[in-house]
Amino acid sequence: MNFDKLFQSQLDQLKQEGNYRVFAELQRQCGNFPRVKNHSHGQEEVTVWCSNDYLGMGNNPKVMQAMIDTVQECGTGAGGTRNISGNAWHHKQLEAELADLHQKESALLFTSGYVSNWAALSTLGARLPNAVIVSDELNHASMIEGIRHARCQKAIWKHNNPEDLDRKLAALPANATKIVAFESVYSMDGDIAPIKEIVEVAEKHNAMTYIDEVHAVGMYGPRGGGVAEREGLMDRITLIEGTLGKAYGVVGGYITGSNALVDFIRSFASGFIFTTALPPAVAAAATASIRHLKDSSYEREMQQRQVARLRARLDAEGIPHERNPSHIIPVMVKDPVKCKMLSDILMDQFGIYVQPINYPTVPKGTERLRFTPGPLHTDEDIEYLVLALKTLWKQCAIAHAVA
Repeated sequence: MNFDKLFQSQLDQLKQEGNYRVFAELQRQCGNFPRVKNHSHGQEEVTVWCSNDYLGMGNNPKVMQAMIDTVQECGTGAGGTRNISGNAWHHKQLEAELADLHQKESALLFTSGYVSNWAALSTLGARLPNAVIVSDELNHASMIEGIRHARCQKAIWKHNNPEDLDRKLAALPANATKIVAFESVYSMDGDIAPIKEIVEVAEKHNAMTYIDEVHAVGMYGPRGGGVAEREGLMDRITLIEGTLGKAYGVVGGYITGSNALVDFIRSFASGFIFTTALPPAVAAAATASIRHLKDSSYEREMQQRQVARLRARLDAEGIPHERNPSHIIPVMVKDPVKCKMLSDILMDQFGIYVQPINYPTVPKGTERLRFTPGPLHTDEDIEYLVLALKTLWKQCAIAHAVA
């Protein structure tokens, strides 16, 4: 059996469909973000327009210094799993900071947001009696994987539709332990869940609520606690999950909730028990980032300003983008080959880096370029980007937005 031939045939098909992913070889530079060195072909320096380091905190002096200081004090790695030899004082400090951020009793760290979703949902679904996870149809792959691994009953409700959620919950057996899983900000379309309505439906049916705030923590609310904080709803949500790898500019994931809930996940989740802990330096840097954004609204305000400015300029030039209330701006191309071509030309000729978002990340026919303006993008950066898009929209014969 020629296994390589089997592998290659599917890779070739992926390329023909325009969905083959190519990773740019970029090198971030301290103090110069969003400009980075490009080690791929094309421009030597490019401006990043699709980073999830939404607020540029990966270059914040306080965050960098906290990491440097802790490496010098503690070394690099954690030394093992939290259970054996990797439980550091810095982990406990960070967990206390996260619990305070979401006004919960306790918090638990994971190595990534993907792992925190996978581990928490799979543990809840597997160990709670007669569990049924009721999941929004557009939930992230990490949530879907956690639900699949739980091997419990599941029900899928229409995206951001509390009425359909109500119907799905009402149809469940009386003895079911109901878990409603959803996100606040959906990363591809940038839409925001009607959290209050979802929580009210869940409370009506005595269901647990599980919200993924990974694209919202640091970004929304007076202290960066997410959309639930902004809406004054954190106390009504059972479990709040988030990440340290986006707005906080580091890496890692977490959950927050009651003492009993967090201890339950800590005690039974294999994704926590059997994996090496985050390095203490990472935990210290994340703690510094969270503390800074609890007190400082400047980064959020500047980011919101630049998002509004880019939207206004795209509108003025007729470049089609999805309307949503978040910081994510999907510019719609609706063709995988053209989407990849536009991304390549922007990189090679204009020094603009934005990844094409194609199937299976988004449904076929909804391919897009996903822009995430940040506080470190200048007005001149925005103008240059829009003029480049305007030029390419004409060259590539892509439809303009209808006024």
